[in-house]
Amino acid sequence: MTEQRPPLPPFTLETARQKVRAAEDGWNSRNPEKVSLAYTPDTIWRNRSDFPVGREQVVEFLTSKWQREQEYRLIKELWTFAGNRIAVRFAYEWHDAAGQWYRSYGNENWEFAPNGLMHRRFASINDLAISTNDRKMHWPQGPRPADHPGLSELGL
Repeated sequence: MTEQRPPLPPFTLETARQKVRAAEDGWNSRNPEKVSLAYTPDTIWRNRSDFPVGREQVVEFLTSKWQREQEYRLIKELWTFAGNRIAVRFAYEWHDAAGQWYRSYGNENWEFAPNGLMHRRFASINDLAISTNDRKMHWPQGPRPADHPGLSELGL
């Protein structure tokens, strides 16, 4: 049986939004093994200056990321889509081991295999040091609650 991760391409506005929210929820789980299953076994990434290839390297990358980026909370928003590609913008908040909070902003371009698994992920990200009082993402660890504002509503 072939792995599948619905919704499958080509995407509609509704299915592209579903894919974006599923990705957000997965990353907010901070479970590298679970997250890696949304990608093809031979997935190709660019994340800042890191270039993981394949699920094993994705798990290593995410494990390191979430050890460094503590209390991580992410919001993604659909930017555009066509066929088997989706572009998103995102912001996430986290703090380092010293307790300094950051908001990281970025864009991602995704390309999906016919089975709905992401084959390519290209991310560009910038970090901004923020004070604890400037945080906008306040929910218990895990998926963002349905009633929590998204990026546009937060002015991000």
